[in-house]
Amino acid sequence: MGRRDPGRHSGTPERVTEHPAQHPDLAALQRRLAEFAAARNWQPYHTPKNLVAALSVEASELVEIFQWLTPEESARVMDDPGTAHRVTDEVADVLAYLLQFCEVLGVDPLAALAAKIDRNEHRFPVPGAGDGHQQADA
Repeated sequence: MGRRDPGRHSGTPERVTEHPAQHPDLAALQRRLAEFAAARNWQPYHTPKNLVAALSVEASELVEIFQWLTPEESARVMDDPGTAHRVTDEVADVLAYLLQFCEVLGVDPLAALAAKIDRNEHRFPVPGAGDGHQQADA
């Protein structure tokens, strides 16, 4: 994984464990991200196009960690503290950009996920469930 340019912002606050004992809700995290960006006047750059591009880059950085690992090595990636830290940082970056993207477009990510799971449950029924429904077209 390449080193980050210190002048390049990732869209996430430096201290990602400010509230270690608490698990803030999605709306609170989105507010923090928006406040973080607003304090730095980054809103003009946080367009849907730029945010989805940044999301893609961060997802690629997560993929890069696993690129040449065997399936067995990838299953143990969190055993190494240095690699585990890289994974959690990239997961945070991916989630931060996804939340910012959703905020800008007015997408409720939890509602979108729930609706997608509902559709998938209908498209891909449990084998042998006995309801006789066929798999829907993809």
